[in-house]
Amino acid sequence: MFDWLQNFADWLIYSLFSVEQHTKFGDALNFFVFDTLKIALLLYVITTVMGIVNSYFPVDKVRNFLSRNKLYGLEYLFASAFGVITPFCSCSSVPLFIGFVKGGIPLGITFTYLITAPLVNEVAIAIFLGAFGFKITAIYVISGIVLGVIGGFTLGKLKLEKELSPWVQNIIANAQTEDELEEDRLTLVQRFPAILKEAFAIVKGVSLYIIIGIAIGGLMHGFLPTGFFEQYINKGQWYAVPLAVIIGVPMYSNAAGVIPVVQVLVAKGVPLGTAIAFMMGVIGLSLPEAMLLKKVMNLKMIAIYFGTITFFMILSGYLFNIIL
Repeated sequence: MFDWLQNFADWLIYSLFSVEQHTKFGDALNFFVFDTLKIALLLYVITTVMGIVNSYFPVDKVRNFLSRNKLYGLEYLFASAFGVITPFCSCSSVPLFIGFVKGGIPLGITFTYLITAPLVNEVAIAIFLGAFGFKITAIYVISGIVLGVIGGFTLGKLKLEKELSPWVQNIIANAQTEDELEEDRLTLVQRFPAILKEAFAIVKGVSLYIIIGIAIGGLMHGFLPTGFFEQYINKGQWYAVPLAVIIGVPMYSNAAGVIPVVQVLVAKGVPLGTAIAFMMGVIGLSLPEAMLLKKVMNLKMIAIYFGTITFFMILSGYLFNIIL
């Protein structure tokens, strides 16, 4: 599928720039050019497609639908699916979390969205697809949705509303859903230029993360010894998955920055489940997110939220190592 891109990267690096093949520098540079072009192309295409989907499911309408309808548990799945089509990191999804609470949506459903949005979105899907192929991408997307549903359902059953700040508790007590918005009568053809523009803005916004992430990945790909990671992190070490998640949580990046690094970790011998667990820790939880959440919930609730999601991330890592 991407042979033409690989051929172009080979021609650019080895012929035009006369970099010697099968050298550490040549391999690293070739990896950087090929992956940057491949991920940028995939990201733009998938972001455009998801932009079309997202244009028909604006935040206010979804919020009103979830708050006004009895869905017998399916609301968790819908909230998780909505998280998939919104391109937010763990920090930028917090304002939407507050908006959901204002709309009167139960806390567990709101947590489902907060968990899924940074883990699985068009940016993550595009880069994951380019790095690992369709099968592993599909498994990752499904597991991310399931993680959001189970995590949100579990947190909802803990009845944590009392741990929210008094301001948020007052909002929940007096929440009134907004009137239905006017139907947007624009056709897809009329919306398409704006969708393309937004897709380009998203790609442009994460381009620096892509370049940095792939540059780090390229350096690791070209210069780290082949057996470096097999020696320290492998399936035989029971603590590898929890250690990967714990290391990942203090870091802060998005999918564009961390997935290229994960790709190289896997190539260097780190089990896929362990590498994905690390990635989940980086993009699904972060210290900046905790600081933002502190405005709307107390430390006990933040600790319960982080602890619950960390547990499910570790469990996901072990399951990935078993099935992949």
